[in-house]
Amino acid sequence: MAGTVEGEEIDVGFSGRRCIHSRNCVLGDPHVFVPNAPGEWIHPEAASVEKIVAIAQSCPSGAITYVRKDGGPQEKPPVVNTVRLRENGPLAVHAEIVLGGETSFRATLCRCGASENKPFCDGSHSKAGFAATGEPALKDTPALAARNGPLTVTPTTNGPLKLEGNVEIVTGTGHTVDRTTRTFLCRCGHSANKPFCDGSHKRVGFIG
Repeated sequence: MAGTVEGEEIDVGFSGRRCIHSRNCVLGDPHVFVPNAPGEWIHPEAASVEKIVAIAQSCPSGAITYVRKDGGPQEKPPVVNTVRLRENGPLAVHAEIVLGGETSFRATLCRCGASENKPFCDGSHSKAGFAATGEPALKDTPALAARNGPLTVTPTTNGPLKLEGNVEIVTGTGHTVDRTTRTFLCRCGHSANKPFCDGSHKRVGFIG
């Protein structure tokens, strides 16, 4: 399910394919994002533009987007591209993401190998009992010359996620694991060197 709900001062977009049901939106303002509504569930007129913007920008998956029509600033890419490691869960990317020919600023990408909506997370890590720390060992890496800019994310065929561009990989609590301009992150769920690929996808016959 995807589409845009038009408001007088702001249009709100929703992509069901990207949604991980983090519930940031319905908890942020249940008058705007009505939980369990049988019909239309997004009501842009029910709160201020600034509040809707704040809720949309807190959506980790990028499922909620917006276009302001009040003359205010549109969403911009972050000044630092990051991949955050969720404990026993997905990769939360915040960057100028170029993926599948589309550009977005937020995404949650599967790293358990069980999602039926690859490369996006669909919550399958919980059912699969996926275990992966969000606090791996830190690397002593030098600062990048630039920390923003386009980050191209490519799900390689039956293999890892290839990231090309400035990016900092950080723990769930914000400590830096790596700073790099090119890396391969495990998405089969079996690497012994998570979050990085170690070639295990070949051994386990990963398809995706």
